[in-house]
Amino acid sequence: MSLSLETIRAALPDGGLYEGGWRFSPEPLPLSRSEMRFVQGLGHPLARFQQACDEIYRRSVGTSLPGWIAELLDSGKPTWMVDIQREAGRQGQRPRVIRPDLLLEEGGFALTELDAVPGGMGITAWLSRLYAGAGYRVAGGADGMVRGFAGVLEEGGEIVISEEAADYRTEMEWLADAAGGGRRVVSAEAFQGVGHAIYRFFEWFDWESLPLFRSLAERSVAGGLRMNPPCLPHLEDKLWLALLWTPALQPLWREVLRGSHLERIRELVPFSWVVDPSPLPPQAAIPRMEVHSWDEVARFSQKDRQLVLKISGFHETAWGSRGVFIGHDLSGPEWKRQVRHALDDFSQQPWIMQEFRETRVVRHPVYRDDGSIEEFEGRVRLCPYYFIDDEGKTSLGGCLATLVPVDKKKIHGMRDAVLLPVVEA
Repeated sequence: MSLSLETIRAALPDGGLYEGGWRFSPEPLPLSRSEMRFVQGLGHPLARFQQACDEIYRRSVGTSLPGWIAELLDSGKPTWMVDIQREAGRQGQRPRVIRPDLLLEEGGFALTELDAVPGGMGITAWLSRLYAGAGYRVAGGADGMVRGFAGVLEEGGEIVISEEAADYRTEMEWLADAAGGGRRVVSAEAFQGVGHAIYRFFEWFDWESLPLFRSLAERSVAGGLRMNPPCLPHLEDKLWLALLWTPALQPLWREVLRGSHLERIRELVPFSWVVDPSPLPPQAAIPRMEVHSWDEVARFSQKDRQLVLKISGFHETAWGSRGVFIGHDLSGPEWKRQVRHALDDFSQQPWIMQEFRETRVVRHPVYRDDGSIEEFEGRVRLCPYYFIDDEGKTSLGGCLATLVPVDKKKIHGMRDAVLLPVVEA
């Protein structure tokens, strides 16, 4: 039932699916029954978490909650965008695609990000169809990704993709063709804005280089355009992963998120902090670190730097692992410099810090270029794609596994990575 390298290569569309390519495997990545059940059931709690985040933000704007929450999430964003996202929230607009980044640990998972404009949808759809055709019962089925995306972007809709995201254009063209119905990919730089429905494949931080972005956002809240993901940049910030753990907000989270959902999210998200330079009272300490200031954190020894520093969002380095720094991989002076940079950025571009979570090492067969097979040792990131239909029901469309060499701490798509779907063992 395994796929030959010749079969995989022959199935690739002309021009490939991603700039740079990736390595192939004769079979999907197996997950245990409990792991697969967990992934299949995670979509609804994540959707509820996003709704809770939006509710907290809007209540902070409306003064029934402290205003610092919304102020923090609005940092660095232009006034027009803040106004539009508040209107979009009042209208009940929500992202229709949810994709977490899940690191595969010993006995569980760690959620390190919720991607609001996720790449990999076309690749996952193609891989799912390919391996399902070979007889594997892949997560989401052969066409779960295609059906899910067709439910998000109606017939005749356009995928508007920016030059910043050009590496993903070929996979999105494949997905648009597979979904049919006149869906197509257009360049954001050349887009005339005359369509009635678009899928947004650009990041809001790039709005100044593309003035059309503002008019699209305005039309989306005025009723002249259906756009997904909507203009809700506050939901695209990693800050929520730190606010989830903020001591002062614990009663609020218990209020807005059902107990079982909150428990599941907290099991997944590593303890996180907002890197805020505000001085603490003399008797206070940063939770869990038990130090009084970020200057002390900046002086941590390598042993104590089992920490990950991340830019939160609304910045060109906030995707593709470019704004991620792993403490124990850096020299002492470099770690100190990055922490200081994050503190200096606070008013315009907040950062978060997370506990580092160790991933487990897996062994999986992988093709070499000559067609022979090696037992590849690596670390895994899972990216399940959940689609939300018109009634609010969440379903798993597919799941992309990224397997990277064991010496890589940052797990993302790269030339020496293996991309493959998942299947229950």
